[in-house]
Amino acid sequence: MILPNKRGITDQIELSKVEEKLSKQRAKELFDSGDIEKVEVGTFEGLAFIHRYLFGNIYDFAGKIREANISKGNFRFAPVMYLEASLKHIDAMAQSSFDEIIEKYVEMNIAHPFREGNGRATRIWLDLMLKKELQKVIDYNRVDKDEYLSAMERGVVKDIEIKHLLKEALTDKVDDRALFMSNIDVSYYYEGYTQFKTEEL
Repeated sequence: MILPNKRGITDQIELSKVEEKLSKQRAKELFDSGDIEKVEVGTFEGLAFIHRYLFGNIYDFAGKIREANISKGNFRFAPVMYLEASLKHIDAMAQSSFDEIIEKYVEMNIAHPFREGNGRATRIWLDLMLKKELQKVIDYNRVDKDEYLSAMERGVVKDIEIKHLLKEALTDKVDDRALFMSNIDVSYYYEGYTQFKTEEL
């Protein structure tokens, strides 16, 4: 099913390309304009700000809580009827240590509050928590795609694996522009988007 979009695109491949290009341009702008400093760290409102920023010129639903139940593979994300309560719970979760931050991140992944673009927005949200609380961010080039995806899937039951994987990739390059752009590219690669390099847009 093709997502309704502001561009009136009805071809899935074309939409995928346009979404990647426009949202990567916006990710670059988020960093270069300094707007990333406006994000409320560790809250759903902060995540919604990032999501709106990335996808607002493509989708009307950008930054809005989804109204449909969604799943990926065999995993069903939080049902719509429990979503608002789930997001309030996540807002209230502690985020002062690495373990707490990853636990909060895993819970937000289970919530999957948006119709599309959850992973890409939430990885930026995660890095902002790590930066604020620990003066660290993740270098996603050091995180294997398949290991990451399977660890996130299993994180629902046990988060030891994802904690180990991400801890190994921590760096103190918190304001490094090249790392931010590279992380956007890897984040998109995890979701199958590889047409454009953020730095070149």
